[in-house]
Amino acid sequence: MKIYKILTLLFFASTVISAQKSNEISQNNYPKGNVIFIHPDGTSLTVWNAVRMLYVGPDSKLNWDKLPNIGIYLGHLTNSLTATSNAGGTIHAYGVKVGVNVYGKDDNLEIPTARSGKKLSIMQEAMLAGMKTGLVNSGSIIEPGTGAFVVSVNARKENEEIARQTIFSGVDVIMNGGEDWLIPEGVKGFHCNSGKRTDGVNLVKEAIKLGYTVVYDKEQLMNIDSKVEKILGVFAEVHTFNDKTEEDQIKLNLENFDPKAPTLAEMTDAAINILSRNNQQFFLMVEEEGTDNFGNKNNAKGMLEALKRADDAVGVALHFIERNPNTMLITCSDSEAGGMETISYTEDYFPFDKPLPKFSSNGAPYDGINGTETFPFRSAPDKLGRTFPFAVSWSTTHDVCGSVLVRAAGLNSEYVKGSIDNTDIYKFMYLTLFGKMLP
Repeated sequence: MKIYKILTLLFFASTVISAQKSNEISQNNYPKGNVIFIHPDGTSLTVWNAVRMLYVGPDSKLNWDKLPNIGIYLGHLTNSLTATSNAGGTIHAYGVKVGVNVYGKDDNLEIPTARSGKKLSIMQEAMLAGMKTGLVNSGSIIEPGTGAFVVSVNARKENEEIARQTIFSGVDVIMNGGEDWLIPEGVKGFHCNSGKRTDGVNLVKEAIKLGYTVVYDKEQLMNIDSKVEKILGVFAEVHTFNDKTEEDQIKLNLENFDPKAPTLAEMTDAAINILSRNNQQFFLMVEEEGTDNFGNKNNAKGMLEALKRADDAVGVALHFIERNPNTMLITCSDSEAGGMETISYTEDYFPFDKPLPKFSSNGAPYDGINGTETFPFRSAPDKLGRTFPFAVSWSTTHDVCGSVLVRAAGLNSEYVKGSIDNTDIYKFMYLTLFGKMLP
């Protein structure tokens, strides 16, 4: 009888061990591929709805609408319910919670131990695995939505060090503004009369030594040699957009975006062409920073144009996935800038030929096509050819928790559903890059 019990226990133990091994194999046997993460900073469902109304009409679809998988983003931090850009970028890069002030570090100002168990960001781990990598941002090189993937500093204000670490990160494609933090004080650049670096280091020259081809505008980017493998795009002194209020833009005769700089879609397309050459596996991180900055300035016209540019980049990524289904596209923000809402009734309520009132009945400021007390926006036609007036109302100039959504398409995108913690963006990207579902 004792022998029988022992044999039974041994059989049960071997069955459990076998099941554990089988489970481990299944957890590490997912298909691998490329990842394109598009981060339209500061945006929410409301802003996407407004862009749809303005550019394609209420009955048509944006590229964003074509992404089949969707989840609700939960964006709290270790010490705040609302995210900062630097904390949000760090969480996306490492897959662990951090506090409001960090930039590529944890709350103890140490390199975070990522969700994978390594003291590396997901982009650094991808580079070590031999994958091609890229950072694209319509804003400055110091912006944390992209920077936190390769930079670790004690404070967001360490602009010189952020730029330095980015250039020496080993990333194959770097495209952004921020020439002012790449060249020394007193040195004239392509876009600026003098740089801001106090250490005397010219990071553009250092990048050339590292093998980067440097380009400064749309024309140069469109005409790069087809054999270029490493590229540094420096497309503005600060940002490729003018993040001021509509009223200040009119005074200074400024457009929302610099027409000489490439759009986010053009940068994304160029980056994908370089990174995907010879069917190489790659990880591309793309950020539209204008959505966040215009939102914080309560510039509705600028925010909507910036998000349309992000949607055009989504279209570029979707076109690539059609030809390369081993690619995941995932997109989300980390918070909402300005607390924007849209209001639209009949033309009797908001006549097209009459400026909007300055405030709503509760005191919230209204925005029209050119800011305060201007004519309402006009939607693109619906399926019956009708257009509708609408106004934008703002609740704050700060970031708020908002109604942020995560959407995805392509490889492994079926896992993007339900309520999604901000740390899970890392999990989905890691799954596709490394074929492993992290606990």
